[in-house]
Amino acid sequence: MWGYDKKLQYPINIKNRNPQMAKFIISQYGGPDGELAASLRYLSQRFSMPTEIAKATLNDIGTEELGHLEMVGTLVSQLTKGASAEEMKKAGLGDYYTDHGVSVYPQSAAGNPFTASYIGVKGDPLTDLYEDLAAEQKARSTYEYLIDLSDDPDVTNVLKFLREREIVHFQRFGEALRTVQEKLAQKKFYMNNGMNNLNSNTNVHFCNLNERIIENNNDCGCDR
Repeated sequence: MWGYDKKLQYPINIKNRNPQMAKFIISQYGGPDGELAASLRYLSQRFSMPTEIAKATLNDIGTEELGHLEMVGTLVSQLTKGASAEEMKKAGLGDYYTDHGVSVYPQSAAGNPFTASYIGVKGDPLTDLYEDLAAEQKARSTYEYLIDLSDDPDVTNVLKFLREREIVHFQRFGEALRTVQEKLAQKKFYMNNGMNNLNSNTNVHFCNLNERIIENNNDCGCDR
C-alpha cells in the first residue's frame, strides 16, 4: 500500500508558456526511456528478485518514478497552460491538440503513443537488473538532451534535479545487482545417500571445491 504526499519532489513553477519545449519534455512522460515505462518496469520486475534488498530497491525506485511521472506531467501542463490552437500548431503539436487538446497524454516527442513494449521484464534477475542499469543511463542521457534544449531556468532546474535522481538510481541498482550476484553464487551442497554405506573407519570429508567426497585424507586442495 502506498502513501501519497500532495507535493512534488521538486517544486515546479513555470512562468513562461512554451508548447514547443513541452513537446520535447513529454517524451519523458510516455516515451521509450520515460518515467511511466520505468515505474512499470521496476514494479513488475520486483516479484522475481531473489533478495529482499533487490525487491525493496525496485519497489522504492519504481515508486519514486511515479513521482517523477507526476513532475514531468506538471512541466508539460504548465508549459502549455492557456496555449491557443495556433500556438500548439506552431510548436508542432497540431496533431496532438486535435486528439488531446492541452491535456497530458503519454507519448514520445516523436508522437508515438506509450506501449508496453517499452517495459523490459525478463524474469531473470541478472538480466532485469542489467536492463535497469541501462535504462537509468538512457534516462540520464535524455534529460541531458532536454537540458541542452532548454533556455528557461524554471525548466532547466527541474530537469537537472531529475537527471541527478537517475544517477542515484543507477548507483542503487548497482548495489542491488551485487546482492543478487552474491546470492546466486552461493553453492548448495547435498549429502549423497552413499555416505551411509561408507566404512565407519574410513576418514572422509566433503570437498567444497569440487563437490565430491574425499577418502583417506587425500589432498584435494580445499580448506578443511
